[in-house]
Amino acid sequence: MRIIHVVAAALVDGDGRALLAQRPEGKALAGLWEFPGGKLEPGESPEAALARELEEELGITAPALAPFTFVSFAYPDFHLVMLLYWCRAWDGEPHGRDGQALRWERPGAMAALPMPPADVPLVDALIAAIGA
Repeated sequence: MRIIHVVAAALVDGDGRALLAQRPEGKALAGLWEFPGGKLEPGESPEAALARELEEELGITAPALAPFTFVSFAYPDFHLVMLLYWCRAWDGEPHGRDGQALRWERPGAMAALPMPPADVPLVDALIAAIGA
């Protein structure tokens, strides 16, 4: 089974809300809400990949990324390893550069949203870290 490595960010604002992005139509798991990020390219460090993805997807730069947690999840066709980084400071106003919807949610409210299965355990980690 192939292994896919991805990075994502828990962008957390001053009110304890985290940013979620909706997967666009035409992609796998379209319509589900996820932490912004994406796949690592060959030879790319996780931090460089996440910085690239945040700029491409949200139009922001995030100079202060810190490793937070990870998830390892077996989908039917591949195994996903996702590194989640903590980010409380960024430059620019996040906006969906690919037309994807964005929303700020408290971790406790995320459980009511449809999310990819690999993202669900990350919500529990956020609740433990910053509360519901």
